[in-house]
Amino acid sequence: MQRLQQAAVKSDYAYKQTGYLSNNIGARLSGSPQAERSVQWVAEQMRKLGLDVRLQPCMVPHWVRGEEHGELIEWDGMAPGTTQKVFLTALGGSIATPAEGMTAEIVVVKDFDELACLGRDKIAGKIVLFNFKFDRELQASGFGGAAYGQAVQYRFGGAMAAARLGAVGVLVRSAGGSQNRLVHTGSMGYADGVTKIPGAAVSYEDAEKIAWLAATGKVKIKLTLTPQTLHDAPSFNVIADLKGSEKPDEVVIVSGHLDSWDLGSGAIDDGAGVAVAMSVPALIKQLGLKPKRTIRFIAWMNEENGGRGSAAYAAEQEKNIGNHFAALESDLGASHPLGFYFTGKPEMAAFFAPISKVLLAQGAAQVQLQAGGVGADIGPLTQRGVPSFAPWFNQQSYFNYHHTAADTFDKVDPREIAEVSSVMTVLAFGLANLEQPLPR
Repeated sequence: MQRLQQAAVKSDYAYKQTGYLSNNIGARLSGSPQAERSVQWVAEQMRKLGLDVRLQPCMVPHWVRGEEHGELIEWDGMAPGTTQKVFLTALGGSIATPAEGMTAEIVVVKDFDELACLGRDKIAGKIVLFNFKFDRELQASGFGGAAYGQAVQYRFGGAMAAARLGAVGVLVRSAGGSQNRLVHTGSMGYADGVTKIPGAAVSYEDAEKIAWLAATGKVKIKLTLTPQTLHDAPSFNVIADLKGSEKPDEVVIVSGHLDSWDLGSGAIDDGAGVAVAMSVPALIKQLGLKPKRTIRFIAWMNEENGGRGSAAYAAEQEKNIGNHFAALESDLGASHPLGFYFTGKPEMAAFFAPISKVLLAQGAAQVQLQAGGVGADIGPLTQRGVPSFAPWFNQQSYFNYHHTAADTFDKVDPREIAEVSSVMTVLAFGLANLEQPLPR
């Protein structure tokens, strides 16, 4: 493990793989040509390492963004004949507005409770703006994930709540920490029996402006969105096995998700996660080591807007869950890792001391139990009792770029992603060589 740790922090393998995924291939929304290209490229890289590679089929949603435009056309104090541009982006899965656009008054609410208090009389026929503020102080304290969890509920559930009261459209304040007029996309939800209405996110600055104007009088917007939901498209998880020398039927998964949103180039979400997972077998092969259990690399497809890849794997492996010794996933960027999270029996923690001792050299010796799970794609395995793990990241900046046009390769630091590779590799190799099963 010490040899792997030292080799990993000096390696540029994960950095280069992230660069290729994000710069050469680009954004990889499920169903897109880039997503298909990334499947073939990652499979090719794993074959070069001599791993047993297969592509696992799954049908994925195929949503395309189209054009998006918003402008304020009426507000108190406006100069005659003028408009104000609004920086916005369609939320994933949104339906389109009419081709000519939609014009309506905006009603600003802070949260679901305020929406309910206003009632149908004040909401029907309007466009609702959920102006819930992402807690930047919470993020600055290292709890970016908690801040995101508070804000993202309005992105996913806002359209359903507003439509129940007769709204014709929904806007949400971006669920992230950026203050550079960057707009955050991501999946929105619809419910059976509730009218579908178009949804878009607006930037921090535009949410502030609209809220200011709405406090002084009526505000109207013309909103044009032209997304389409096409037929489901065929795609694949990439699965590659580095066979174990003593217990090949027992599996330790290392993984990240291959798809990304389409505004940026999917570098930190989650090209970096795929790349550090790729680096695990690459580093083990480089040093000529042989794990006792099989280390299985998986590049998941469709984490962002459906989870079809992880569902397909869980269904296929239903009768083989007991042979899944552990599952690792990296999906929170590539900043400095503090250690790792785990989900499972608390008594597992006693098994990790030798691993943490090795990682102490790079300041990544912290271990913490997470009761609710540590990764979306390994979630179905976690729910079936498989011990699950993820790098524990510094979260002070990730949500400034997550799901925005600024999720690009320049956000990846070569030293820090090498540190993440080290955590994933040392942890995976250590688990693959444990002398006894983990409690479960």
